[in-house]
Amino acid sequence: MKRIRVLLVLILVLVAGLAVTDYASATPSASFHEMNGDIFDGWGICRTRAFGDDGFYQLSETGFRPAIAFESLGEEAALAYSLGEQIAARYPDRMQRAEAVFHFVRDRVNYTSDIDQFKYDEFAQNADELATAINQDGVGYGDCEDSAVLLAVMYKGAGYRSAIVVGSGHTASLVYLPGYKKAAAVFELEGEPGWVWAEATGKNNPLGWVSKEFINVKLAAYEISAQAIAPLEPSTAPSTVVAQAGKTSSSQPFSFISIIGLLWFMSLFRRRRAR
Repeated sequence: MKRIRVLLVLILVLVAGLAVTDYASATPSASFHEMNGDIFDGWGICRTRAFGDDGFYQLSETGFRPAIAFESLGEEAALAYSLGEQIAARYPDRMQRAEAVFHFVRDRVNYTSDIDQFKYDEFAQNADELATAINQDGVGYGDCEDSAVLLAVMYKGAGYRSAIVVGSGHTASLVYLPGYKKAAAVFELEGEPGWVWAEATGKNNPLGWVSKEFINVKLAAYEISAQAIAPLEPSTAPSTVVAQAGKTSSSQPFSFISIIGLLWFMSLFRRRRAR
């Protein structure tokens, strides 16, 4: 009964937020349902689990596909994408615009754990749900995957290529910004340098700041675009990004150690069930 009450409160809060906007069709707030202890949205994506064919990141032993990002792109594009478009209209300079998108998310999303906000160890919001909270209250609340997905979608709306990256216990976004001089490291994705790390979970972080633990190590990455939300077969050779401070390094397929690291990352998303 406690889980049902939490689910009903979540639905009421999100529906109330959508009532003041024109973007209800982009967020399946009224379609959340519980099945086997997990929460699913109207597209059949599990919000309380990152791994598996129906998980919000579709994490597996061979890679990942951030399906939740596709809920806010293409035909489903709405508020989050529009916010990126609005920033693009105000900042014709690509470098300034990239920083403006980053600062928007960094300054308006207060880092909050899912257990504190939703009473689940893991609960992912799509970009439009978090953007709706910001649009309504001036501030939103979320953890690393929430900020990463919102950033990636807004960057697409602002006219950039963007990607979502996962490492051991963490996820962030990447923006394709060749020539950006302020980045602590430049990442190479599928042999293409020029990708900049966007880490919006720290209020003092500038665009391009990246923790040393993610430099010169292989990380799984997925460049997002308008795609079908339904699960697809995971690639047997997931894309990777790798960088060193001040220079790039070639991308290689996942090693066995990388797979183990990814599986460990997956385990962090496993929601502990009440005994």
